[in-house]
Amino acid sequence: MCETIKMSTIGFIGAGITGTALATRLDQQGYNITAVSSRTLASAEKLAERMKHCQVYTTSQEVADNADIIFITTPDDVIGEIAARIRWHKGQCIVHCSGAHSTDIIEPAKEFGADTGCFHPLQTFASIQQAIENLPGSTFAIEAQEPLLSILKGMSRAIGGYWVILKAEDKVLYHTAAVFACNYLVTLTKLATDLWQDFGISQEQAIKALLPLLRGTLSNIENIGLPNCLTGPIARGDLGTVKKHIEALEKENPHLLNTYKQLGLQTLPIALAKGKINPGKTQELQDILSKQKQGALI
Repeated sequence: MCETIKMSTIGFIGAGITGTALATRLDQQGYNITAVSSRTLASAEKLAERMKHCQVYTTSQEVADNADIIFITTPDDVIGEIAARIRWHKGQCIVHCSGAHSTDIIEPAKEFGADTGCFHPLQTFASIQQAIENLPGSTFAIEAQEPLLSILKGMSRAIGGYWVILKAEDKVLYHTAAVFACNYLVTLTKLATDLWQDFGISQEQAIKALLPLLRGTLSNIENIGLPNCLTGPIARGDLGTVKKHIEALEKENPHLLNTYKQLGLQTLPIALAKGKINPGKTQELQDILSKQKQGALI
């Protein structure tokens, strides 16, 4: 199949954001997307409209019966159920796109002689159009054996992305890292805008003001790298400023104080590695950030 991959038929079970974006990009690169089914007929029809020669089916079994490579791009909780109920065919390739699950979740497909793999785009998808635009340049986490491994590597290159190979036992930590980098960045931004509202600035204004700072930080990470991209009071060893932050949070937002301290403690090794503070200053900062009040860590 590797030699004639673009002649192989490709089907999608699930026509949400990930499935539609992936199918669209593969279709644009000459891959033969021929079959789709989804929980709702309308979403399957919308995906098919984007393709050159794609047939809409009402059941996932029909997709499995009419494609060589099948992507399961449904919510994670139903991937295993779909894999277990379908009668797969020998020589097929079955691929899911979950970040947290290994290929173990589609193990039933192997019993029919199919090859299994995972192809997870390390990207945030808020809408179909945004997902299509963001796929090029993204890294794909691949778990598969040959010949499917080479097929998925080729797909990532065709889309304009990169790839890393993961083992089954790597997947949960890999996905946890993605949550830290993506989802919790949203959470931190929300906490920052909440503080702005305390001095009378709306969330909308705060986001507008903070976005250049966020973009600048991402640019520094990309162009300067860790640990040298770190700035701020901990990077400088500015004890007085850190103390003022703590005092202000104790007074105005005590519910955020522990979060501030824990993030500060996690930042200390980065600051030390940057070389702008020495071990003595690091210890002083650690003492401030670890200080307990009334017998409990605040």
